[in-house]
Amino acid sequence: MTQPPLLVTCGLPYTNGPCHLGHLRTYVPADCYVRYMRRTGEEVVFVSGSDNHGTPIVVSAEEQGISPRALSERYHRHFDETFKRIGVNFDHFGMTDDSVNHHRTQEIVERLMKNGFVYKQVVHQAYCPKCRRFLPDRYVEGTCPYCGKQARGDECDQGCGKHLEPGEIKDPVCKVCGTKAEFRDQEHYFFRLSAFRDYLLLFLDRLRGTSNAKNYAIGWIKDELHDWCITRTLEWGVKFPGRDDLVVYVWVDAPIGYIAFTEEWATKAGKDWRRYWCGDNRVTHFIGGDIIYHHCIFWPGLLKGAGYGEPYAVVASGMVKVDDHKFSKSRGYVVWTNEDYLDKGLPADYLRYYLLAYTSHTKELNFSWKVFGERINNEVVNILGNFVYRTLFFAHKEFGGVPAGTVDPAITAEIEKCLVNVDTQMQEYEFKGAVDTIMALAAFGNTYIQTNAPWKLIKTDRAAAAQVIKNGIQIAKALALLIEPVMPAKAQECWAQIGYDDMVAAHRIGEATGAVPERALTTPAPLFARLEDKKIAELDTVLQHRVREANKKMERIPTISIEDFSKVELKTGKVLAVEAIPKSSKLLKLQVDIGGETRQIVSGIAQFYKPDDLVGKSVIVLANLAPAKIFGVESNGMILAAGDAASLLTPEKPVEPGTKIR
Repeated sequence: MTQPPLLVTCGLPYTNGPCHLGHLRTYVPADCYVRYMRRTGEEVVFVSGSDNHGTPIVVSAEEQGISPRALSERYHRHFDETFKRIGVNFDHFGMTDDSVNHHRTQEIVERLMKNGFVYKQVVHQAYCPKCRRFLPDRYVEGTCPYCGKQARGDECDQGCGKHLEPGEIKDPVCKVCGTKAEFRDQEHYFFRLSAFRDYLLLFLDRLRGTSNAKNYAIGWIKDELHDWCITRTLEWGVKFPGRDDLVVYVWVDAPIGYIAFTEEWATKAGKDWRRYWCGDNRVTHFIGGDIIYHHCIFWPGLLKGAGYGEPYAVVASGMVKVDDHKFSKSRGYVVWTNEDYLDKGLPADYLRYYLLAYTSHTKELNFSWKVFGERINNEVVNILGNFVYRTLFFAHKEFGGVPAGTVDPAITAEIEKCLVNVDTQMQEYEFKGAVDTIMALAAFGNTYIQTNAPWKLIKTDRAAAAQVIKNGIQIAKALALLIEPVMPAKAQECWAQIGYDDMVAAHRIGEATGAVPERALTTPAPLFARLEDKKIAELDTVLQHRVREANKKMERIPTISIEDFSKVELKTGKVLAVEAIPKSSKLLKLQVDIGGETRQIVSGIAQFYKPDDLVGKSVIVLANLAPAKIFGVESNGMILAAGDAASLLTPEKPVEPGTKIR
């Protein structure tokens, strides 16, 4: 029985800003996977598109004095062009604001309504009396009802990270004009997600992909599954069926875009899109780790409720750091794909290699210009590039090209072993493992050439030297075929230098053991150029300047009076006990003696401290902070810490718990 075709999608870039390294963390591995699978004989379709709806785009468009559509088109073109520059080649790259997605979204919502999975409910929603409009999502900010931190209308982005439904935020303020908002009744529609709990547990049990996606989603489902509000009071977006005053929530029409983009591609290709989405399929979603909930819970529930097939696999990447700091555009820890990299004339293949080879796909990737330069020079240039050049140069110089004869069985066996290992790694989405295996073959080739020293051998045994070079060229051919999904442009250059006049991407991976025929070769050139220290230093200087400028802006905060400061009660405390909070990777529950009483405090420091390391530690506590529930656990105070690494503030000398900070 033949398998269904493989449809690969990428999470949609939001048309509200330019492409950066964080985007490529998902798109480059997906492109690598698609290239590889095609060259194993799979039928693969690769689609994505730009996400054009939602309040941030409306806000940005209003600030720039243009329409949301015009803003979306601008950034849609930007992403389309940037992806092509970096070698990410989609079969179709659409827009969620195009008519096909509007139609498909409304069709699916109507199915959900017909099947009883959508209901109406009146909610109290923030309304700005000055702007005279309801304030959805990021039009409003205020206080998180769960943890008490400042939050956006749709998410507690500064605190506990919880999704917020319309009307949940406290002390709402209009982000457009700064006016204090009021709550008014507004009718909205909800998706009955809670009805899919049992189905989703079974679905996740059979879902393929990366374990981080499955495990994270299972934790959410076992905890509690809330119904989702799927409408917003905006003019920009897909109109909710039968309502002119409401649009569909962006997290409904954005994933439906995957289907719409498949439809658009299928129309051009003369295919039936239903073959990819209805019934058994192999829809594989490549996403960032921050949108696992939407793709592993909300999206499959929506598809099930509407009668479509379910996703086959979800491949979730780890997050990105820059210079060991959390990726942050506001703090300057960002690398822009065009401005900082491609426009500087740096090869796209170098960045693709780094993104794929630095770490496992599910782990955190750290980008540093210094490390980037070292990895490229030590691995790509010194190992892969050196082997290919020295082999082809000697072949051309001494034999005029590829010598006659057959390849040694031991060399063929080494290549075959590499093919098996690479295939295993690629099928399991372990791209670093695949790259490491390919580079190990290049290292083997270098060692083989160095050990056999054909430049010495040719003086006494020309036939033996020819055999060494014949074997080396066979390894070079295998490397060109294998490295193409990682570095397509350089693989093609290598392929041409071995004497082929067609596209390496048109050949199956399994051809790596097929003999390279005797033929003349042109004079080879080095495939890769070293990244000089001076160039790396220049690139790093740009990043550090950006960070300094961002910090200056962050430091420009309003001054307060001594009366304001006197309201803050800071005390020393001693940690008595610590325990992890179930299902949270960031939070710890601490019992802290602050002199005369013990406070329970929830702190987001689990990534930096183990519970046992904190017991007995002296800390500084904000003691008169209003109590708040964080992840369902009451917290009475705040532990003070500095920097992204959450370095705890402690007294320089021993003091009694409860001592006031003056």
